[in-house]
Amino acid sequence: MSTKNPHLEELGQFLRARRGELDPTVLGLPAPEPGTRRVPGLRRVEVATHAAISQDYYNRIEQGRLAPSTPVLDALADTLALTPLQRTYLEGLARRADPRTTPPRRPAPARPQLQRLLDQLILTPAFAVGKYLDYLAWNPLAGALLLDLDAMAPHERNYVRLLFADPRMKDFYDDWETMARTGVALLRMQAADNPRDPRLADLVGELYEDYPLFRQWWESREIASQDFGTKTIHHPELGAFTFDWDSFYPKGDPDQHITVWSPAPGSASENKLRILSARLGSVPPTA
Repeated sequence: MSTKNPHLEELGQFLRARRGELDPTVLGLPAPEPGTRRVPGLRRVEVATHAAISQDYYNRIEQGRLAPSTPVLDALADTLALTPLQRTYLEGLARRADPRTTPPRRPAPARPQLQRLLDQLILTPAFAVGKYLDYLAWNPLAGALLLDLDAMAPHERNYVRLLFADPRMKDFYDDWETMARTGVALLRMQAADNPRDPRLADLVGELYEDYPLFRQWWESREIASQDFGTKTIHHPELGAFTFDWDSFYPKGDPDQHITVWSPAPGSASENKLRILSARLGSVPPTA
């Protein structure tokens, strides 16, 4: 195992990935002639020059050997045209690289009170997800819609793992590739807190070895953050459901979040939810 600071390593690799995406013309440089560059994107010296630092200084940052100062970090973010979310990710890595930073918390199970809350939502699919996108708790509707979470082994109940390991998922979502790529980006965002966490290492190691697309997207170091949206799923018996969804973060544990799926009132999805709920014994079907 590397003895380098894992947050500095990830910071350097993240900068390298973003550097590889940018065309030199972004910095006002002439478009490269075909075949004149061995790798895509900007060269290290071009990034360093634009950020007003030495190439050696920048090399050490990318190699995970040096923590950049805040002004340098800002200059690099500007040079690489980072989005606000990417800046937040980069700043978080730099902050966590400081040995005085509080050590990351270990993932915790869902509290019993949370399970009770979920169970009380009898006409609303809802579930709790942990730091590395493990399903921690769910109500009967969510369990049934998510291809029977109750029947899965504990290690299988991970959102990203299911997207790759369960072949049903390619029919479950309208656009599996977008969902899977976003799932990898969400996992990468969560990994910033503790890149060497054993649970994370086991999950990423399994998926990295078995699924080339996961490996490609993990190496791209894309990140994502989602709090609400709309999605369509396809239940094998009841067909398509369309939900608006929102995520909420319990104050007692910011590493967990509750996601609630809500159909439009009077919609076919709402009617099918009543049918499913009646099958589960939660509520009687409407007349």
